[in-house]
Amino acid sequence: MGKSRVPDLYRAPFPLYTVKVDPATGMVITAGGGGASKTGIRNAVHFLDLQLNGEHHYSASLLHSHDTDMRATMNMAVGDGVIAAGQDGTCCLMNFKVCTKKGKNVSDKNEKITKEGNARRRVGKGDQVEGDRAAAAQDTSDTKEETTHIQVSGLAELQSDLNPEDPLQKVVRFSPDMSLLLTGGSDGHIRVWEFPSLKSKFDFKAHEGEIEDLDMSPLNKNLVTVGRDFACKVWSGNQLVMGLHWHKAMPLISEKSYRYMACRFGKVEDQKDTLRLYTVQIPHKRERKPAPCYLTKWDGKSLLPMLTSPCGSEVISCLAVSDSGTFLGLGTVTGSVAIYIAFSLQRLYYVQESHGIVVTDLTFLSGSLKGKNIKGNHETAMLSVAVDSRCQVHTVTDRRYFPVWLMLFFCVLMVVGVVLLLQYLFPGFL
Repeated sequence: MGKSRVPDLYRAPFPLYTVKVDPATGMVITAGGGGASKTGIRNAVHFLDLQLNGEHHYSASLLHSHDTDMRATMNMAVGDGVIAAGQDGTCCLMNFKVCTKKGKNVSDKNEKITKEGNARRRVGKGDQVEGDRAAAAQDTSDTKEETTHIQVSGLAELQSDLNPEDPLQKVVRFSPDMSLLLTGGSDGHIRVWEFPSLKSKFDFKAHEGEIEDLDMSPLNKNLVTVGRDFACKVWSGNQLVMGLHWHKAMPLISEKSYRYMACRFGKVEDQKDTLRLYTVQIPHKRERKPAPCYLTKWDGKSLLPMLTSPCGSEVISCLAVSDSGTFLGLGTVTGSVAIYIAFSLQRLYYVQESHGIVVTDLTFLSGSLKGKNIKGNHETAMLSVAVDSRCQVHTVTDRRYFPVWLMLFFCVLMVVGVVLLLQYLFPGFL
């Protein structure tokens, strides 16, 4: 696909920096804002109800708007009814509940977070249910019926970055088993807390300069971190296991001409115990003739590179992996969105400048949410958000495959047919 405009699923009244889908409720949770500057641009978390109308058309309505005062949410992790939001140099934890008009609780977990370590309780103005309803009322054009509403309450705050000049949390993740909360910031430190107790577990210097990304493998075996110091490192706890070197198989690329930008673990479809790691490498400096960015697939066990492929000259800004591990999503600083096949690293879908400005986050939709099929007849569907305040959905139509045995059967029939024809035309051919 070339340059075109994807219809907006939702448009917020502020820049969007992160988007997630809550697996328990199927809600789309997106957040952002104008920060502390007095521009009149709000800072909020929006909860959206996603609907598939028919087989192809998606719509989203605003369920709730939660005000975050003077701080914009720049990154976010969601799980078990808890949001971990990166706001400046802190990780703000919030509990959310989906309630009916009668007050029936649909999702209510992890309220037992205690005040331990450097965690301190905080309840802001946006934590009041009535205040939340008033904030949501400002978006009446998209507000869902009053029989369903969201309750948001502050749980705790963690100091996740100690940069003395400009503290900023760059990334936050829950471990796959939800037993750990991990953050990385501009001071180069990885900080790990036990969850839900929030007892500090690790705090170590992982990179010189900013942390760009991190991810943890299933069973909490390996933590992979990416920094602006050209390094991608593998850790066991707080102990360095190894560094990754994607460029060693690329003799024409020098070590400091590219830096790692993102990392994600992914499953391998139909191979239960097999794992892959995916990394994105972008040029360290922009030249007059833009150099390509690269995707690398690594063996999840040996962490040796398996395949590296160029992924265009637009600088990649974010990476996502589908739950099945079949697809990779890429966003760029120029607003383009692409979907790749994880096995071959071939591009399957591409819309140039779909957003027109930097894509800040991506997330794939699962096949089933709240017991309903949310992908329809699409092979995959992915959400994107950008600084242009838009949330879009990108879909790939289900491709039709011929089974291998059927293709072989037709090949055999063709060979037999050709032999019979030659024997008929030229008696004694065989």
